[in-house]
Amino acid sequence: MIFSRIQKPVLTALGCLLAVAQAAPSIHVEPRSLSFDYSTQKVRGVNLGGWLVLEPWITPSLFEKGGPAAVDEYTLTQCLGKDAAYSLLSQHWNSFITAGDFQQISAAGMNHVRIPVGYWAVAPLPDDPYVSGQLEILDQAIDWARAANLKVIVDLHGAPGSQNGFDNSGRRGSIGWDKDPANVKATLDAIQALIERYAPHTDVVTAVEALNEPMTVMGDAGVNLNTLKQYYYDTWGRLREVNQDTVLVLHDGFQDIDSFNGFMGPGSGVWNIMMDTHHYEVFDDGLLSGNIDQHVQNACNFGKSKVSTTDKWTIVGEWTGAMTDCAKYLNGRGVGARWDGSHGSGSTYHGSCDGYSQGEVTDLPDNVRSDIRRFTEAQLDAYELKTGWVYWTWTTESAPEWDMKRQLAANVFPNPVTEREYPGQCN
Repeated sequence: MIFSRIQKPVLTALGCLLAVAQAAPSIHVEPRSLSFDYSTQKVRGVNLGGWLVLEPWITPSLFEKGGPAAVDEYTLTQCLGKDAAYSLLSQHWNSFITAGDFQQISAAGMNHVRIPVGYWAVAPLPDDPYVSGQLEILDQAIDWARAANLKVIVDLHGAPGSQNGFDNSGRRGSIGWDKDPANVKATLDAIQALIERYAPHTDVVTAVEALNEPMTVMGDAGVNLNTLKQYYYDTWGRLREVNQDTVLVLHDGFQDIDSFNGFMGPGSGVWNIMMDTHHYEVFDDGLLSGNIDQHVQNACNFGKSKVSTTDKWTIVGEWTGAMTDCAKYLNGRGVGARWDGSHGSGSTYHGSCDGYSQGEVTDLPDNVRSDIRRFTEAQLDAYELKTGWVYWTWTTESAPEWDMKRQLAANVFPNPVTEREYPGQCN
């Protein structure tokens, strides 16, 4: 049936829930069954990071063309100017990921790709230096995914004002997303445009992620959790006005994932909600100091005590086999690594970054490659205790600990992904 209106929950200043009706937009897709059963099938996927949203550590050479001031996509395009930026980025969009990559992902036994895209690709603001053209590439990617029998999670990775202050949001620095209501409105406009564009493609686009990694754990400097939850409700309302079946993915905002139990969960009057949590062990000195046995145990414990205890479908939508933060520019252009003590934040020396900063997977020592394989397999098993996983990331210019494409070729990542050299680590 077709709904002309959706009752959309609203958080009041007291935290109470009200409902308001909002007129339906012009596009609507008839309800149908999900083309992927998230209750019985496991999500096995990979992020196409650094493609339609740039990150310095994934493609260092692009940022070096912008000079030392280019530390994120905003400043890169600002430094280059519109014409030069478009020339550089369009060449990158058309070459970094191809139809062949989708076929390789499928051949390795995966069934999903998560594709990050910034608001500026959909609804750029008047004064933005960003350049657009990514959506035409994303349209092509949907066709490639269909041909490879892959499902797509379209992920809004960057919001106006930045939702986390990381370069992966498009703009590094302070967190201003929720400090201006106009930013939140512009984000809703961007997510609605994505929803409407891909609503007819539910055979492939099974899920839309409302916002990647909003930072809610920094007090007043971070995103207000109630504001984020209201945004999630508003996004769900806009999605349901267009499409009754597409899954809405919610990032946990760096809160404990199980703290969202009860929020938009079973019995709440909303449906097709999935949680996304991210797990890295390289951005904390304490975690970096662990040996391979401790990394494996951490992953298994995270899967058992956190991911598997949620009341909704839950994926670990970003994770890695890396056990150092040595990849060039990983912590930001101009920022060092914790691993070798060059980070500048009181980090402790753990070892040299030689061979980890840049290079080929095949050049890593044998024991390092076997440890990455072991840690990777533990995480695969841990995250499949719930709905599944999406690795970060498919390919890079030169970051061997993070590059799934090269790891698959070197037998460092299981190929197919269900193969195990270290079975039962989380038993």
